[in-house]
Amino acid sequence: MSSEGLHAPRERLSKETISMHQALTSLIEELEAVDWYRQRADDCDDKALKEILLHNMREEMEHACMALEWIRRNNEDFAKELKENLFKEGEITGHHG
Repeated sequence: MSSEGLHAPRERLSKETISMHQALTSLIEELEAVDWYRQRADDCDDKALKEILLHNMREEMEHACMALEWIRRNNEDFAKELKENLFKEGEITGHHG
């Protein structure tokens, strides 16, 4: 997966860029895990196992949200976009000014 490795020499990247890469990679991995658990739950015929898989999916959502919150707190551009685009009423694409 291309997000796992750096695309420039590590020694040329700032500590902030390395940290952001770690956070973004973690966010991607958590979202993938949400998808995997959802698919497994849909495919599962055992009710108890299905509930476990859905529980695990929700935990991965929590992890993804924590990573996203760290990104928001540590990147002004992300913070601006999140503030302008999340938890709004109306059309999703209608918030850009």
